[in-house]
Amino acid sequence: MNSTKKAFLQLHIAVFLAGFTGVLGRLIQINEGWLVWYRLILSSVMLLGYLYFTGKLVKLDRKVLLQCFFAGSLITLHWVLFYGSIKYANVSVALVCFAATGSFTSFLEPWINKHPFDVFEMILGLLVLVGIYFVFHFDTQYMTGILLGLGAAFLSALFPIYNRRLVQKIPDATVITLYELIGGWFTLSFVLPFYLKLSPAKYSFPTSMDWLWLFILSLFCTVFVLHLAISSLKKISAFTANLTYNLEPVYGITLAFAIFHENRELNIGFYIGIAIVIFSVFAHSWRVWRKKA
Repeated sequence: MNSTKKAFLQLHIAVFLAGFTGVLGRLIQINEGWLVWYRLILSSVMLLGYLYFTGKLVKLDRKVLLQCFFAGSLITLHWVLFYGSIKYANVSVALVCFAATGSFTSFLEPWINKHPFDVFEMILGLLVLVGIYFVFHFDTQYMTGILLGLGAAFLSALFPIYNRRLVQKIPDATVITLYELIGGWFTLSFVLPFYLKLSPAKYSFPTSMDWLWLFILSLFCTVFVLHLAISSLKKISAFTANLTYNLEPVYGITLAFAIFHENRELNIGFYIGIAIVIFSVFAHSWRVWRKKA
């Protein structure tokens, strides 16, 4: 297996595990702001312990450290909006909105990195937006959840664009992940009081079951997922990573249907929309795979 295909495999494992985050977000009862705050603490402690005991913990110079903190802030705020989307709508709607990440990336990556726009990528990105339009047009009861989901997708699109620069400077993806999580925690600690005024929390301390789900979320769906995703960026583009992440709705929605029976809450527009999203994902994956074969 060549390095590019290995990167694809790492990315798809990360996407599969990420598919569980939506379900866990619904199972965890605390407010989305507090949910992410505790997630960051647990994930940081786990990763810090691993790096310390394996002797891989290294200090970064101030410029690179600030870059890690910035990228971590992007993914942290993405998580807050994503889980807010789940709580204001449901897992399925939030995950479909997440698919807009590829659409935003098709415009943002060429603009930020100053390289030519790829017409094929832009068409696929717009196709995903058409799919989301079908979801929204046929069922407007989830308006707040959809808007939060689109905000989460926009921030998610920026994350790998800046992360791809970091992996060229720091060879160990785990080190990048640790400093990003710490930077995200500092950012959220500052932002959270303001966010809670907009979205008040009934309580701030997790229940016993919340702690269990938070542990699973932090270990498998945060530390491991981020490590695999960042490692894959050494060989594949940010757009490819983001569009592949559009498979997350497929895994997450399947789980939501099986566990929460969300299929009873959705109409024909949802199914048309998700079919368009899945088509765009496989069209792009097939194109990239053929070019790299």
